[in-house]
Amino acid sequence: MPVPPPLNCPPGLEHLILIDQLLVQQQVEILEAITGFETNNRYEIKDRLKQTIYFAVEDNDCCTRNFCGYNRPFTIKILTLSGQEIIILKRPLRCNSCFFPCCLQKIEVQAPPGVPIGYVSQNWHPCFPKFSVQNENRKEVLKIIGPIMVCNCSTNIDFEVKSLDKRTVVGKISKQWAGFIRELFTNSDNFGIQFPLDLDVKMKAVMLGACFLIDFMFFENTGLQRPKIGIW
Repeated sequence: MPVPPPLNCPPGLEHLILIDQLLVQQQVEILEAITGFETNNRYEIKDRLKQTIYFAVEDNDCCTRNFCGYNRPFTIKILTLSGQEIIILKRPLRCNSCFFPCCLQKIEVQAPPGVPIGYVSQNWHPCFPKFSVQNENRKEVLKIIGPIMVCNCSTNIDFEVKSLDKRTVVGKISKQWAGFIRELFTNSDNFGIQFPLDLDVKMKAVMLGACFLIDFMFFENTGLQRPKIGIW
């Protein structure tokens, strides 16, 4: 008989209960690398032992991908190894500039699909990328604060996860340097996510959503990018 998931754990998220780190690896799309024609992103999500526990696939149409670029709205489906959809990430079309503080980025996390369990909302700031991690009732749980300059320059880039008072660092989302050739010719990125082991499993899934939002906002362009300052 299958073992039922623990209380308050959406089906399929059992893998996250005893995990405090995740690795998100975007797969290289050969057609995109050769032609520059934007294709749907695909990812593998792994545990600290680098064992694949989930797959993630972008579900978007051709026109949206290629005309809206990294600002595009998207739906990302996270699936088990057997192909079951367990998490849906939805990002609406919003501005990505500090000139429009009333229309900042956000993402909704659903688990199971159709049931919101949390949100990540960008906070306006002229210099630093800042985000609020919220539960299903839109109550703030954690803060995410990035560096003043976000640039692929042969080093990892850390977005710190902090307590609500911003005094304690409890984790981080790190864009990992993938090597000069890969960074120059593709937008295939690797991310590491660290969070407290005892963090609510739903919030761990929301942290995964935050990782994808940060990827699209700052690292989706192909090639080495000029530095991005704050939320420009």
